Amino acid sequence: MKYAGFLVSLVLTIALAIAVSRPFGAIPPLAPLLDPSHGFWQNSYSEDELAEDELELNNLNAEVRVVYDENLIPHIFADNQTDLYRAQGYITAKHRLWQMEFQTMAAAGRISEIVGPMALDLDRMTRRKGLAFGAEKGVEFIRENDPDSYQNLEAYADGVNQYIDQLSDAKLPVEYKILNYRPEHWTAFKSILLLKYMTDMLVGDRDLEYSNLRKILGDVMLDKLYPEFPTGVDPIIEAGHKWGFKPLDVTRPDSINYPDDQLVIEPLPQPEEGTGSNNWAVAGSKTKSGNPILANDPHLGLNLPSLWYSMQLTSPEHSVKGATLPGALGVISGFNENIAWGVTNATRDTRDWYKITFQDNSRKAYRYGDKWEQTSFRVEEIKVKGEELFLDTVVYTHYGPVVYDKTFKGTRQDVNFALKWNVHEGSNEQKTFLMLNTAKNHDDYNEALNNFTAPAQNFVFASKAGDIAMRIQGKFPLKWKGQGKFFMDGADPRMEWQGYIPNEQNASTLNPSRGFVSSANQHPTDSTYPYYVFDNSYEFYRNRRLNKRLSEMSEITVENMQELQFDDYYLHAAEALPIMLDLLGNEYGDDADAKKYVSLLKEWDFYADPNQKAPTVFYIWWRKTYGQIWKELSENVAPIVLPSYYQTVLFMKNEPDGAVFDLKNTAEMENAARHVKEGFKELLADMKSWEEKEGDFAWANYKKTSIQHLVPQFKAFSVENVYTGGGSGMLNATSGRHGASWRMVVDLGPEVKAFGIYPGGQSGNPGSKYYSNFINKWANGEYLNFDLRSLDQEEGVLFQTILN
Repeated sequence: MKYAGFLVSLVLTIALAIAVSRPFGAIPPLAPLLDPSHGFWQNSYSEDELAEDELELNNLNAEVRVVYDENLIPHIFADNQTDLYRAQGYITAKHRLWQMEFQTMAAAGRISEIVGPMALDLDRMTRRKGLAFGAEKGVEFIRENDPDSYQNLEAYADGVNQYIDQLSDAKLPVEYKILNYRPEHWTAFKSILLLKYMTDMLVGDRDLEYSNLRKILGDVMLDKLYPEFPTGVDPIIEAGHKWGFKPLDVTRPDSINYPDDQLVIEPLPQPEEGTGSNNWAVAGSKTKSGNPILANDPHLGLNLPSLWYSMQLTSPEHSVKGATLPGALGVISGFNENIAWGVTNATRDTRDWYKITFQDNSRKAYRYGDKWEQTSFRVEEIKVKGEELFLDTVVYTHYGPVVYDKTFKGTRQDVNFALKWNVHEGSNEQKTFLMLNTAKNHDDYNEALNNFTAPAQNFVFASKAGDIAMRIQGKFPLKWKGQGKFFMDGADPRMEWQGYIPNEQNASTLNPSRGFVSSANQHPTDSTYPYYVFDNSYEFYRNRRLNKRLSEMSEITVENMQELQFDDYYLHAAEALPIMLDLLGNEYGDDADAKKYVSLLKEWDFYADPNQKAPTVFYIWWRKTYGQIWKELSENVAPIVLPSYYQTVLFMKNEPDGAVFDLKNTAEMENAARHVKEGFKELLADMKSWEEKEGDFAWANYKKTSIQHLVPQFKAFSVENVYTGGGSGMLNATSGRHGASWRMVVDLGPEVKAFGIYPGGQSGNPGSKYYSNFINKWANGEYLNFDLRSLDQEEGVLFQTILN
């Protein structure tokens, strides 16, 4: 965007400033916003135009040098760890301050302070889930158990705050100017809160929906439609793995009383469709170079500023590079001189719900066995821009906060449910990443992971020594089979978790004989793993495509791994479409449009490239057919989830005339063919409308991948209609609003070679040429060279800054 773009943005921003007066509160003062010396225009400069040779930074033990490459990626060289993290805080704030603060305010339930009452319900729910409470517990735990980590957190915060204290009105990020507020000081608490926020983004539970489904369907039909181990599961840890440990005993109650009524309450926000990730590592026996190669691409919301901020951190002890999370210390997904690692979401159910029976309306005590336990109260003071302070009293039990009660929107008077979540227990995930940053081998990797509680993650590993590994890590409750699948009775002590699975018994594998490890959000293990594992959201397509390709491949190169990350083979379509075409038959053979669409589908190679038209036709037809199949189930007032695409295709294939396809409220007996044909009729109507209004229905034009600013109303700061392929369920999981938020491939040879890219840019300033300059490369499957650089390396230097 430079000046021309900013002329357009200026007009839009004035409009924004006026528009925000309605949804966001008072109009920001326009004179300061338009002041040429301090206002919007000062954000039109790129970082290389504002480069400073030296900067004063207090509390350093020695000089720190920061070298920016041509992509504005900083390489920080410090003489000790404390200086390194103080400098990381300063440099990150310099480029991503508004993003850091906005995300932690969202995590604390404080968005109403910025935008007014429109965010009040969101803030209330965030606080009732106890994210800030969990962060407070985390800070206490770290302060008491790991003073070194706490010292580094304080150093990072000091670096951020020194930048804030030096920040003039002119250089204030533009979002502060538009929304008319200023940054507040950073703290160690905010860094921990940010990590809890990531947990909330990635963890889900469907206890409410499953409780309702159990009531609607009964246990037999529920197990049929929602099997815990569907046919064809290809788990993360290779099938047949020998566990090599004696599991802890778990006692299942003789009888279980579940809350029995359908619950018409609003479910907690869940991870959005498309949230997922891929990671894998291949052994040297399968690569052309003879070196292990590791790849990672986390799939999250596509936002600007980008979720990730690339950086190299170098001290005398180590040099690490990769993707950092602005506001957290160290590198989250990356590599050093000896190892590489990456993460995917493990989708484990670590949130459970308990029905609370209060003694009386005072809610000061609740039944637990044959006793009344005392509650505590936490008064949440929510500041609301332009309005009075809002007070929300949240009751806490020994399970956790009572999220749903009579005081909350849409909740019945007699409904009280408490949330038990490992986020509310003290932990130190920050230490995991600080230790990974300096790790040298597999033992160091395992020691680092022992500190990690949540969110459950699949940590992939590779080393120059030749090892590859995968470990599914989190603090996982010890449960009897079926525990936590439904809402439970909090008055029954038998419903308690019976401890935690020991870290050394979490599912893991080292150097498997197949020559690779991989994960893509699927089932963690086969059915031989001795502990109960359940989640509603396991993935069934990306993982099988990935494992098939890795099994087939040999003489693998970095380029092969990059191509695999960008692979847009539509396995779901490859399995579903032949069945659908067969069930459709020739019923629409004489319709010209029908012939056109059927012909496209029959000739399709199942790759969802951006210029292909068949993916659009299949996507619409499938969604319409799926909607027809589960129409009756989806009409329930009580919240539910529908059966998976994978299970639905199995029903269509194996029992097309089965009872699962019959709609009970009609006189006829429906089968799979009937739903497919109804779906096709709806497809024809949709396609006619699309072609009349939009014309071209190529896949990229239909799915309209957009990378939105964190405040969606700021459309001038977003990038829309990115021309790229892929989609949900494909390795290149780029849908309309989600996709690979970071792609990394690392060759662990004698000299580590690395490549990375993400959909955005290093700058958080929409006026900078470094704000979105990676997007086209990312959309085309290209990468930046991400090798470690030395302090004396001169090639590709944009500018250098010395911190004194």
